[in-house]
Parts: sequence; C-alpha cells; structure tokens
Amino acid sequence: MALVVLFSTMSFTYDLHFCGDTLVDMALFSKAKSCGMEKAVELKTADNCSVSKKGCCTDKQVFVEGQSELKQSFDNLTFEQQLFVTSYVYAYINLFEVLHNKVIPFKNYSPPNVVKDIQLLDEVFLI
Repeated sequence: MALVVLFSTMSFTYDLHFCGDTLVDMALFSKAKSCGMEKAVELKTADNCSVSKKGCCTDKQVFVEGQSELKQSFDNLTFEQQLFVTSYVYAYINLFEVLHNKVIPFKNYSPPNVVKDIQLLDEVFLI
C-alpha cells in the first residue's frame, strides 16, 4: 500500500529525442542523448552567400504530475457509502467478540474409569 501512495504522489519528467518520426532516445529524470544531427547544417555556396538548413531532430519533454491531495473528504457520503462503512465497522467489531464464561455442566464430574485398553483392542498404535 505504501508503494501505491509513493508512486501516485511522485512527479517525474522524461525526455524524448526524435529523428524525423523515429524515437532515438528516452531518458527519465535527465536530458535525452542526441544523435548528433540536430545542429543546423550550414551550406556555403558563393563568396558571401550561405544557406542554413535545419536538422530533422526534435526534442520533446513530458512532465507527469503526481497527485497532490491525499486527504479524502468524508463530508459528502452517499447513502450507499454510509451503509457500506457502517456494515464494515459492525462486522469488524463483531469479529473480535469476547467469549463469555459459559456454565460447563460436566465440570464437577470425573471421566469414567478405563476398563479395557481401547487402543490395543482397535489395534491403533502411536508411533
């Protein structure tokens, strides 16, 4: 149960690096490694002319936010929820019912005397 609470309240970030439409790298809690093609390629043609071409790579950062409210409000319970809670508490309390000191009718009587050895007659031997 503690792990469920931990993972439901934990926020984390993961980075994705795409080259075109292909996922190249994914990293949790850190920056994704690049493939080296994300830099702009500069093409030199004539004396003073230069043309820059953008790379095909993109980076995407996804932030997953955990739950911040852990306290549940019990102010507005429906009838079915109230019925469930009361029946659960009633059953749980009665689970640990104390046994009463009942009157044992044969408490003052001793057991009968052994006339014959029953184990020997039934040929039942304890090993």
